[in-house]
Amino acid sequence: MQITDLINSIADRGLELFAFGRGRPWPQGPAGLCRALLSERGEASGIALARELVALYRGLDAAEREAFFTLLAREFGPDHAAIAAAARAFMAEPSASGALALAEAAEPPRRELLRRINMLPEGTEFVIGLRADALDLADGNPELRIVDADLKHVLTDWFSGGFLELRRITWETPAIILEKLIQYEAVHAIPGWEFLRRRLAEDRRCYAFFHPALPNEPVIFVQVALVRGLAGEVAPLLDPKAPIGDPAAADTAIFYSITNTQKGLRGISFGSFLLKQVVADLQQTLPNLATFSTLSPIPGFRRWLETAAPQHEVAAVRDAADDLLPALAAGGIEAVAADKARKAALTGLCARYLAAELRPNGRLVDPVARFHLGNGARLERLNWAGDIAPKGLEQGWGLLVNYLYDPAELERNHEAFVNAGKVATSRAVARQLKPYL
Repeated sequence: MQITDLINSIADRGLELFAFGRGRPWPQGPAGLCRALLSERGEASGIALARELVALYRGLDAAEREAFFTLLAREFGPDHAAIAAAARAFMAEPSASGALALAEAAEPPRRELLRRINMLPEGTEFVIGLRADALDLADGNPELRIVDADLKHVLTDWFSGGFLELRRITWETPAIILEKLIQYEAVHAIPGWEFLRRRLAEDRRCYAFFHPALPNEPVIFVQVALVRGLAGEVAPLLDPKAPIGDPAAADTAIFYSITNTQKGLRGISFGSFLLKQVVADLQQTLPNLATFSTLSPIPGFRRWLETAAPQHEVAAVRDAADDLLPALAAGGIEAVAADKARKAALTGLCARYLAAELRPNGRLVDPVARFHLGNGARLERLNWAGDIAPKGLEQGWGLLVNYLYDPAELERNHEAFVNAGKVATSRAVARQLKPYL
């Protein structure tokens, strides 16, 4: 018997036990089902209630779903009086048991509600979808941010590195998974099967993390090109008709696309585990590889250049932006490329954007830079006209960046970045950056 069939048979029996065996009325509406699910101790009836709650939620319209999240925020948070009492007891007599009592009092019941929903075979997938909805709703409703925080909390526990399995994706991988790669790819679109097949050829690698609860859903995947030297243009890596190289002749692994597939897992970091495991696998299977680097987009550079740079606190940044923007508007990067000084200014401003532009909270503005530098990579090289497709021009005026993953330097760079905010850069990038600091 399949696990889903088994769980459903238990749930069916639970319906009978709850409604008839104990003579209780079946709970009505989201609030009733949530309260009943939290209070129920029997496994069968608990699974039955979780199944009914999931089915009810799936039938709600947008307004009803927002009301459901408001219900979770207002009625299934922690008991403030219990927290205060536990805190007073701990302050009066600090102890391990008092700290435990305080932690238990502070735990919101909605977290336990989510854990009970996870008894279902599709429970993990449902909670991921629930968080995707919460992310949308919390943007315009601050009250719901606490619900999103609790969803993220439980999902972070469920998707810790120890639960994730690394698999290499090949052309022989089941079609149901290959279709997901085409569907989810977010960096460089895969127009069809011909393009996917080239990305899975002998001189390419694709790896994905899978979770036991989602066996046919890649949680995150990375695409790798095996080449000679540091790649600076993405088009040759994506060309479905490009000749297939010999992996044994390659000396460099280029990570050219990393895609998180589940919106509901946003902000839960497992990309660093993926890249480090992939580097380890490549080192073991292809010892000829000496260099591991990304070829990454710069998604917010153009917007920053057009909006923030002209009002920048650093005069050199303002002056360069004031000179560059009319030229870019009139002739694009072709016009700037013909002017040596302007070309240097554009790459220098890009180095400034990646290495030194900060949010109010002190974190780097660019999310891709924040991710790779936080993993311990080095900002290695800026590539002129690395991606002149419409998306590349729209995001970063065609520039791409290499982040170098040197296994011997990763931990040192990571510690310097997270503890002191120090960005590891190559000498070339440091020279480009210096005039704009």
